[in-house]
Amino acid sequence: MPDIFDIVADATRRDILRVLLEASEDSDSGEVSVSQIVGDLELSQPTVSKHLKVLREAGLVTVREEGQHRYYRIDVAPLDEIEDWLMPFTSGGFEIEDIDVTTLAAGITDETKDFAAQVGKVFADTSHRVSSVVDRVRPKRRR
Repeated sequence: MPDIFDIVADATRRDILRVLLEASEDSDSGEVSVSQIVGDLELSQPTVSKHLKVLREAGLVTVREEGQHRYYRIDVAPLDEIEDWLMPFTSGGFEIEDIDVTTLAAGITDETKDFAAQVGKVFADTSHRVSSVVDRVRPKRRR
């Protein structure tokens, strides 16, 4: 099985997954035809089909054939590996009491502090975006 990180690293495949995710939220069937994906993303049919094949082989989509038409649906289970990998980065994992901030800050230049502040902002933004995507992609539990 291909590495899930390599699969979702491609922007076109992420766009296709987004279209499929939106369909799963908006309709009962959650299925999208290839022609609808082509229209939504304004890509050629061969390009979409090539990427759908990669997503299908990775288990991220399922397909239902009806005559000459193919209908795709997202399967988020393989994304659990990404979520498991990201969680230590987004959950903190340490207590602030474990760090002697006074000693740490004494030898840091203003330039380094500014850089650290920028990195912190970028990390916080990235963490929020990843959490939002994981929440949108995670299957909704019905009660």
